[in-house]
Amino acid sequence: MGLDPLDRGAQVGTAASARDGTLGAVVNIWAPARAHGLALTRGLVLTGLKPVAAVLALLPVLVVADGYAGVVSLTLLMMFALGRRLAGLSRKLAGRWGGVEIPAPYLPRPALQQVEHGWYWTGYDYHHSRWVAKASLYTNWFFRDPATWRDLLWLLVDPVVGGVFALAPAALVAYGLASAVLPWLPGEGADLPELARYGFIHGDSTTTALLATLAGAATLLLGVAVAPSAVRAHARWTHALLAPTRQAWLARRVDRLTETRTDAINAQAAELRRIERDLHDGAQARLVAIGMTLGTAEQLLRTDPAAVAPLLVEARESSAAALRELRDLVHGIYPPVLAERGLSDALRLMALENPLDITVQADLSGRPEPPLESAAYFAVSEALTNVVRHACARHAQVELRHDGELLRIVVRDDGQGGADPSRGSGLRGLQRRLGVFDGNVIVNSPRGGPTELTMEIPCVLSSPRTSTS
Repeated sequence: MGLDPLDRGAQVGTAASARDGTLGAVVNIWAPARAHGLALTRGLVLTGLKPVAAVLALLPVLVVADGYAGVVSLTLLMMFALGRRLAGLSRKLAGRWGGVEIPAPYLPRPALQQVEHGWYWTGYDYHHSRWVAKASLYTNWFFRDPATWRDLLWLLVDPVVGGVFALAPAALVAYGLASAVLPWLPGEGADLPELARYGFIHGDSTTTALLATLAGAATLLLGVAVAPSAVRAHARWTHALLAPTRQAWLARRVDRLTETRTDAINAQAAELRRIERDLHDGAQARLVAIGMTLGTAEQLLRTDPAAVAPLLVEARESSAAALRELRDLVHGIYPPVLAERGLSDALRLMALENPLDITVQADLSGRPEPPLESAAYFAVSEALTNVVRHACARHAQVELRHDGELLRIVVRDDGQGGADPSRGSGLRGLQRRLGVFDGNVIVNSPRGGPTELTMEIPCVLSSPRTSTS
């Protein structure tokens, strides 16, 4: 007797559910296993960097020992320069693999300045020759930076301490694998191999070999299990030696605040000049014209009343145009929709008025402070203007999110890409605008597109404000 169609459907559904469950179990096992295996590989890569650091640290000693004392200074310079490159790579790997971001701690390089009588000031001393001055500038800047000597300390210590963190998981895996396999290899003149006593389990019986295999398997699994933690521990160790000191951080902070203060003063002065120019060339000129038109109408009122009406119409049109220009000027200073509705709605209105197809996705539970909100609005406006002018894009997307500490704004477009902050004033203007608020601009724009511009501004959100009108 055949099965009822409903029963067959139930069996098919049960089989499909079983297959899905098996596939899900495989995926759940594969993902962690892959992550631990990747961490084990990363530990081996980090281990491979340790001999390089050891050779760099011992290079001057080897040169002196071989009788080349005359090139010790050049060797020292090469050691510090290559050591700085290696330290930079270790910082990058600590952030990418260990989740510990380590900013570069080095002091900014002073600019070479030419003073009176053709002399050059390096920031440390004077020289008449430009080449000697540049050499002195690099040497003084390099060796007077405390971070250079911290790099040297790291070169001396990291091959031992960092090597332990990086190599420990792989060593456990190798030891466990050997403990599990070697007891079963044939030995000479015995039924059981001589290496049945490998590791910390001693004996010459099958039971002993089984115990050694189990212990080896446990050791192997332990090495795989601790690999991610070892990579993170290595990153924290790298941070302890290569992160900026408190003094270096304060020095960089002072430089940053000085730069942003100068940018803010310059931007404010430029904005005041723009407002003055717009008033002078726009509304002020129209108001003067209205006054002249009304004066003419006043004179014609006694002699030719019929000619007064067209002048009054002209004056009314001029006043309406002046009012529109004043509204546009106010909109350029602080848009009313931004003050009344907030950043999300202001950007949606901007998207509707833009000739480009723009999608706005906003997830904000409150509103930033008005100065920061205004800066974010005009930063997005400037970014979209750059997209329209240079990207040859058909669609753009604006995303707003706040994670409790950062307001993150992402502007994407499907244009031709190739945006480079070093070659354009628009992106540098964005950095200056947001730098006043400790903001950061990240540009990812490969040639051929797409372009992703990320703006991050530290802030807290207040409760949503609504219009009182």
